[in-house]
Amino acid sequence: MNLLSFFSGAKRNNEVLSIEDEKMLASLLVLAWVVEARDPYTGGHLWRVSRLAKLLAEAAQLRREDVARIAIGGFLHDLGKVGIPDAILGKKEKLTDAEYDIIKTHPEIGQRLLSEHPFSDLAMDAVLLHHETPDGRGYPFAKRGDEIPVVARIVGVCDAFDAMTSSRPYRAGMPIPKALSIIKENLGRQFDERFGSLLIELGESDALTHIVGHSDEGIPLERCGKCGPIIVRPKGAKLGDPLYCPACHGEYTIALPAGGLVPTGRQGNAKALKPSPDLLLIDKLTKESLPVLASF
Repeated sequence: MNLLSFFSGAKRNNEVLSIEDEKMLASLLVLAWVVEARDPYTGGHLWRVSRLAKLLAEAAQLRREDVARIAIGGFLHDLGKVGIPDAILGKKEKLTDAEYDIIKTHPEIGQRLLSEHPFSDLAMDAVLLHHETPDGRGYPFAKRGDEIPVVARIVGVCDAFDAMTSSRPYRAGMPIPKALSIIKENLGRQFDERFGSLLIELGESDALTHIVGHSDEGIPLERCGKCGPIIVRPKGAKLGDPLYCPACHGEYTIALPAGGLVPTGRQGNAKALKPSPDLLLIDKLTKESLPVLASF
């Protein structure tokens, strides 16, 4: 039995998810992680959006199963960027209008990629509709207000907040208060009134600082001192482990138990540079989501 059965109300008393279900969801999360790894400047974005969305859904007092579904949707929302050329994803300058038009195709690419997966209902609204806005100026369908599902409204405001507070090659990330002020100015237009206001309340209570600028709980972002991209430190990385810049391939080593990277002067070889998903992070998200979804 899979999760689609739970959504249709077919779950029997005391029935639990199988190991196959757990592996299938984990494989989908790994795919999203690999897609993100193609972009050297957005490391940790999926984790941050997932955590922000979960926090926001909890603050809105949504049902536990909805909170879990929204956290998964936050992690998978950019799945369609697998179809965006590397030259655009990794561009150091601001995108042209033509390049931005290509970026805007990623929700529908994600829809096509996810549509045949057994767990597509878990994240389809987040993947396809997270760029829709209350004023109807979003994409891909220019939906308005309540036409936009709750999960997409939550993931959308969290995605925008993380984009504003994250650094890019052409601009520095905004301080949290500045990003919140922009959200406040655009409530009801670009951002959902209810969930945007809740995010502002969370930010003003200092509930977002442990997420902003991090790639996992307690793991702040590090950058290559030579060319600038993010070097994500995996959850299980230890003192002395080598890490590599995704752009120039320079080698760094973890110098302090709490983090801090020091360049070694060496370059990574093909084996070292092979993308390796953060399986501890994936396992944590999988295990915290499945038991809740299974309680329908």
